[in-house]
Amino acid sequence: MPQRWLALVLGLVVNAFGNGLSVASNMGTSPWTASEVNLSHWLGTSVGLAIFVVSCLAAIVNQLLLRHWDLPRLLGEISFVFFFSYFVDIFSGTFTKMGIMRVPAWGRLLLAITGIMIFCAAISLYQRANLVMHPNDDTTNILRFLYCHNNVVVAQLLTFTPPVIIILVCWFNTHQLYAVNWGTLFTLLFNGTLIGLADRFIWPQLHHNFRANAAH
Repeated sequence: MPQRWLALVLGLVVNAFGNGLSVASNMGTSPWTASEVNLSHWLGTSVGLAIFVVSCLAAIVNQLLLRHWDLPRLLGEISFVFFFSYFVDIFSGTFTKMGIMRVPAWGRLLLAITGIMIFCAAISLYQRANLVMHPNDDTTNILRFLYCHNNVVVAQLLTFTPPVIIILVCWFNTHQLYAVNWGTLFTLLFNGTLIGLADRFIWPQLHHNFRANAAH
């Protein structure tokens, strides 16, 4: 249990760090984060607020996928995303102030891909700990173990369908795309694979603790 709590805390902070880096690079990030960045520009809110609202809706959807009401799981996911959205704002703002946009495009793409690899490893940590996690990543976990026969790649692709729709709706209304670039394509192609590799090679003693009927 102490290892699982450590994995949760590390996963939360490191995930926010990786997302903040990829968002600030403006060379593409995960479809979920990209959808929230585009929502923030469309609605005139902060990225953190958009992340929080969308993720709370995802937490409710997870209850439907589980086919029963799990209040501790719901409250845990909302608590997680409250801190996560706050840290993403901090990290992305810090990287922006450091002048990341002055880096050449190829360098920012490398930074974006680095951020993506970092947050994939972080997702693996708290998915395996399965105490509390980001609602979007819990969606992947639920789909993986309850609907996709333990296939993380298929589960991740299914999870990415809603944010792609959100991005298209935002683009239709603003005629602009933000945080969508080569890094987004990299995430679509390799996110599930990177999480699976992290499961095997990063902290392999930490095993999956998935349960359908409880928050832990």
